Amino acid sequence: MDKSKRLFLKSKRSFCRRLPPIQSGDRIDYRNMSLISRFISEQGKILSRRVNRLTLKQQRLITIAIKQARILSSLPFLNNEKQFERSESTTRTTALRTRNK
Repeated sequence: MDKSKRLFLKSKRSFCRRLPPIQSGDRIDYRNMSLISRFISEQGKILSRRVNRLTLKQQRLITIAIKQARILSSLPFLNNEKQFERSESTTRTTALRTRNK
């Protein structure tokens, strides 16, 4: 077989299927914080379907549950702890610099 023809052949990789992130027994509910927290980023954003590997129906239910938990203040809307620490430390250093001049 020619090398030029080999380039177009698909590789024979075995695809390893991951277990779905939501088991059949898990209830998607705003009170199930251990389940909901897996689908939120460190900043408090809802992760996309592609990242979560969820079906469309599961993603919709997760989104609704997260929004309900936020409204009932079980979850924060934003997680600004790291950003607050950074801004606080930068203001301290600029304050020290201006004081030393």
